[in-house]
Amino acid sequence: MSPVLVGVLQLLALMAALALAYVPLGNYLARVYSSPKHLRIEKWIYKGIGADPDTEMRWPAYLRGVLAFSVAGALFLYLLQRLQGVLPGSLGFASIDPDQAFNTAASFVANTNWQSYYGEQAMGHVVQTAGLAVQNFVSAAVGIAVAVALVRGFARSRTGELGNFWADLVRGVVRVLVPIAVVGAVILVACGVIQNFSGIHEVGQFMGGSQQWNGGAVASQEVIKELGTNGGGYFNANSAHPFENPTPFTNLFEIFLILLIPVALTRTFGVMTGSVRQGYAILATMATIWLSFVALMMWTEFAHHGPALQAAGGAMEGKEVRFGIGGSSIFAVSTTLTSTGAVDSFHSSYTGLGGGITMLGMMLGEIAPGGVGSGLYGMLVMAVIAVFIAGLMVGRTPEYLGKKIGTREIKFAACYILITPALVLVFTAAAMALPTPGDSMTNGGAHGFSEILYAYTSASNNNGSAFAGLNADTQWFNTTLGLAMLLGRFLPMVFVLALAGSLARQQPVPTTKGTLRTEKPLFSGLLVGAVLIITGLTYFPALALGPLAEGLA
Repeated sequence: MSPVLVGVLQLLALMAALALAYVPLGNYLARVYSSPKHLRIEKWIYKGIGADPDTEMRWPAYLRGVLAFSVAGALFLYLLQRLQGVLPGSLGFASIDPDQAFNTAASFVANTNWQSYYGEQAMGHVVQTAGLAVQNFVSAAVGIAVAVALVRGFARSRTGELGNFWADLVRGVVRVLVPIAVVGAVILVACGVIQNFSGIHEVGQFMGGSQQWNGGAVASQEVIKELGTNGGGYFNANSAHPFENPTPFTNLFEIFLILLIPVALTRTFGVMTGSVRQGYAILATMATIWLSFVALMMWTEFAHHGPALQAAGGAMEGKEVRFGIGGSSIFAVSTTLTSTGAVDSFHSSYTGLGGGITMLGMMLGEIAPGGVGSGLYGMLVMAVIAVFIAGLMVGRTPEYLGKKIGTREIKFAACYILITPALVLVFTAAAMALPTPGDSMTNGGAHGFSEILYAYTSASNNNGSAFAGLNADTQWFNTTLGLAMLLGRFLPMVFVLALAGSLARQQPVPTTKGTLRTEKPLFSGLLVGAVLIITGLTYFPALALGPLAEGLA
């Protein structure tokens, strides 16, 4: 069987699995966030944190809850790393340096999981499980909560109330993430992923020295790493490591986990707004972009240029033989079009254009289908922009889901789409202009520039993957990337929640013959065009200096 056919079959199997899960999971998520009832364990949690889950919040109060919880999580994780040297189960590892502890705390709280350290050589069992794994759950739940708040903004009228953040957070963890993660972890363990708390073992000799590996609760962290679109690996090799991802089946299963909740949330959006066709329109937009990127990635990596690539059947550099080009391409596109950042191959070793595709996927805003929660609210903001553009073209007041898109709403949407590009481009320019950051580049020319551009694109978009050629464990990169992750995560949430509050206060506008039908394929096409044009106008000069220059050389 040819490698191309294997890749296509894997793609079809993945799409079939997502289609089977789409309706039941999407409907279940809608029930979770609409139910007035609380589980007993949820009541215990509310009592423990002193929250009233039945109190409705306006967007400023909802935002304060998001920020207060995230700040507390960041401080806890920072202190846990700084105290690692005196904690039990540290495997003899020293405490983490202040700049790296800040970077890692910001990274995991922001659902980015950028790692400037070797997991198996720096983090003990306590930090990995009580710190990093816990943040994998709660940071994902925060993203879903913000998305649900925006959906309520579209669904509700003549009220500024968006629900209760603490109830949405707890339900996301207890009813959604934990149950799926438990089942997924059992499947991964059955397929060979390790799950233990063993110490460091010497496993053989390597180039005259000893080869050592430590165990860990890998399967349980691996499943939430993918399910919550987090991406931080227990080991430095991430999902290319056989302890995390041993077989082609686990590789496909992990891609399925990455896409599962972001895809299902489009159904949740349709159900909660009373029009499942609106959810299908958003899904169609996401699917069109995702499939196009997968096809382009496979084409660039399977293209046979030169005898070495012909002998290998494609560009195999940086890819695991057990996954092949097809599985690696699907994983690379899925992880960069979501905010996951996990890797089963090394993007720096892709062809010039292939590396550019991974970068462009993040630059779109990771909205196809995007991260858990962040993908949906990012695409809905882009839908607001697309409706506004359509209104300008036909001379009508733009409306979306019965809500007028006026000056206030478009300002919030515009601020949302400007924040991330500003962070990426300003930080990249500063790193290239100053002498010290350039010393971290292991390549020169266009590829070296791509390393820097990729790092800030990944951090600002809360992705977390790296080009794998940049030494990011310096005070400059730990600090600036940490700031980019925090600002790129929480500043957009401010405008999302403000937009939700503005929409919730409106009175619905009746549908007329002149209303733009946003559930039709025409609108999906307009939305795809708006996403690509806005991204192209923003990032094309930077891409031309990096991956495009390398790919066309």
